[in-house]
This record gives sequence, C-alpha cells and structure tokens, in this order.
Amino acid sequence: MIDRYTIRYFLAVIDHGNFSKAAAQCNVSQPTLSVGIAKLERLLGRKLFQRTSKRVELTVSGAHFAVHARRIEADFAEAERSVADTAAQNTIHLGILSTIPTRWHEVLVNEFQPFVETERVEFVEARERDLLEQLSRGRIDMALTIVRDDNDRFVSRPLFTEGYALAMGLDHSLAQEEVIAAEALADNVMIARRNCEALSETSRHFTSRGVRPFFAAKTNNDDRALAYVRSGLGITVMPMSFACPEIAMPRLAGFALKRTIGILFAAHVHPAQIEATSSYKAMAAAIPKLRRG
Repeated sequence: MIDRYTIRYFLAVIDHGNFSKAAAQCNVSQPTLSVGIAKLERLLGRKLFQRTSKRVELTVSGAHFAVHARRIEADFAEAERSVADTAAQNTIHLGILSTIPTRWHEVLVNEFQPFVETERVEFVEARERDLLEQLSRGRIDMALTIVRDDNDRFVSRPLFTEGYALAMGLDHSLAQEEVIAAEALADNVMIARRNCEALSETSRHFTSRGVRPFFAAKTNNDDRALAYVRSGLGITVMPMSFACPEIAMPRLAGFALKRTIGILFAAHVHPAQIEATSSYKAMAAAIPKLRRG
C-alpha cells in the first residue's frame, strides 16, 4: 500500500529538483525524505529518479508515475474538502502574487464584500513559486499570478500583459524623461526589490552595461520600496501596474521584459464552477478598472 506522505515526498522532489529543498518543503529531514522515496520505489518495483551531479531527474518510470501521483494528490485534497463543513465548502481559497499592488487587494476585498453571506474568499499571499506549490498540493483553488508560456500544469486564464519601468520620486532630475538608459543611472542610488520575479534580468541589464549601483535598501515589501522611492532614497524597477500619481515611471531603455498576469486553477477544481461564482465575476470585472486606474 502506498502512503500519501511518500507521494508528497515524490512530488516535492519533482517540483524542487533536489532532495534537500524537497525535504525543507515537507518539513522533514533529508534522510527521512530519502527513506520515503526508497520505500515508494520498493513498493513500485521501479527506480523513479536518476541522480546527477547537479540535479535529480525523473526516469521513464518516474515520469509515468508522476502523472498518476499528481492526480492522486489532487483526489486526496478533494476528498478532504468533501468532508469539510458547509461553510468551508463555500470558501474560495485565492492565492495572490506578492508583487501584485496592495491597492488591488483593497479593491478586491471591497468587491467581494456583497457576497460574504454565501461565498467567502480566503486570501493567501505568496511568491510565484510558493503559489505553484500550493496549487499542486490543493491548498488553494486558484491563484492570481504570473502565467508563463511554458505552463502545462494548470488551466489558465491570462488577464493582461505588462512591462516594467523605473520608479522614481517626482523630484528626481530624470523624472520628466519618457525613456532612460541604464548608463544614465550609473551614479544613482537604488532600491532592491528582493521578491521581484524579474530581479535576475534587471541585475543583468545593469551589469552588462557596466552599471553597478549602490543599494540603499533591500526589501521584500513593495509598499516599503515605494515609500523609499517617494522619499527620494533611491530608484527601483517595478511592474507598470504600480504606477501612481506619487511617483514617476519612465521606461528603462532596452529592457523589454514583460509579465502576463492571470488566473491559474488547481487540478481539484472545475474552472467553470469557479468562474460562475459571484466573487470570481467581481474580480474579473474589477481588474480591467484597476489597469485603467
């Protein structure tokens, strides 16, 4: 008999590509996780992983089993939900990307308020990788997050695509410019947004042009990053959805990276049923207004 915990160990290794990160996610030691994987391989009579010097890769048998394992885990999650109380059945667990502007949260909460008697929405804020993990585990029903071109794990509904721009105080000497080259910022102080999904690309853009700025602050909190920008402490790179009257957002020359924001649905839900709820309809109607505002 296959225990559920061994399936969770197996899926965690797939998602993270190595045993140590998988063990951390499962809150167990690496030896404990290795024992669980070995038990699963013994029960199946097949080797599931091929260990290399850099990464753990699925064998052919492992790839075949992975399809069933995800379905099994999703079925487990659905079974758990089916025995929950009635109130819990009417709760939509919504994951929200941590780099979605806070004012969007405020608007969505207000949009959901008329339906709290029949539908409850639980907000779960997390980074992109963590949201994908929670979708895989069935811990959230859907996520407002980045929709990647190579997404083949979740049903998706892309909502909009946006670029990135410089964020600077209104009194900055370059605030009136429409486009600014990285080289023009060589002497500028910057703010590092550690939770930014474009952090690596942004760093390469500047360093490849010989620009290595001083970072006056490094933060995981975008509200704090905006406060630093407004106060004149430094500048940063942010998605265009953060545009507001209190800051200037000129484009960064040659930086063409974009992100597509949309909804990803977990395997245990039926997208059509979620889309039929009043809360989802309210969210879908609100987001275009937020984009214009």
